[in-house]
Amino acid sequence: MTEPGTELVAPANGSGQMFDRIAARYDAMNRVLSFGLDRGWRRRTVRALALGAAPRVLDLATGTGDLAIDIARMHPDAHVIGLDPSSQMLAIAGTKLAKRGLTGRIALVRGDAQRLPYRDGEMDAATIAFGIRNVPDRPAALREMARVVRRGGRIAILELGEPRQGLMARAARFHTRHVVPRLGALLSGAREYRYLQRSIAAFPPSAEFAQVMQAADLHVIEVVPLTFGVCTLYVASSGGAPSGTVS
Repeated sequence: MTEPGTELVAPANGSGQMFDRIAARYDAMNRVLSFGLDRGWRRRTVRALALGAAPRVLDLATGTGDLAIDIARMHPDAHVIGLDPSSQMLAIAGTKLAKRGLTGRIALVRGDAQRLPYRDGEMDAATIAFGIRNVPDRPAALREMARVVRRGGRIAILELGEPRQGLMARAARFHTRHVVPRLGALLSGAREYRYLQRSIAAFPPSAEFAQVMQAADLHVIEVVPLTFGVCTLYVASSGGAPSGTVS
């Protein structure tokens, strides 16, 4: 834990140590800080993948496994790999999978989104929810997703941000800048939520991030603002023309 006033930065090597410290209460914090809306955002993300039969799906920054679990539930024939740098988050994910009888369908792997241990085109789709902003080299992670997903396969990225215009923008910024770090620290006892708030505020506008995705060999299909722009869903395909439609 840092001293008061010390700015937190994400571990440069993607070690996940910061998330190890908040893993035990991460799920509860997400429910409280998003008013429970994160569940619907994740389901929308799964639908955006437009998966075919028996897909192989990679969920990066899987954390405690919520998105990987949603993919497996919504697509009973899918094989899902959840990858994350935090051993503590993965331990909690493993417990959740065991309780739900999903250990045979979701594999958990400790790894770095910037250097994926998979072959070119090995996956049918890939996702990352609330994680791309914490990757030190975002373009590298995007290029890796483009590399391991087969040509035309979907990549869905769900990320928080600060709305910059609109009627709810001021209220959303107040929630992100003041409520998130204070409530997170109060309930979890961890100052890591100050870093999380700053990382949300620093994330680029959606149009700018979509350009970063395009430069990483991803064909951006759709950019969908959710809940007044507090969260954004980015849907892309790996090279070539996109396939399917977003529901």
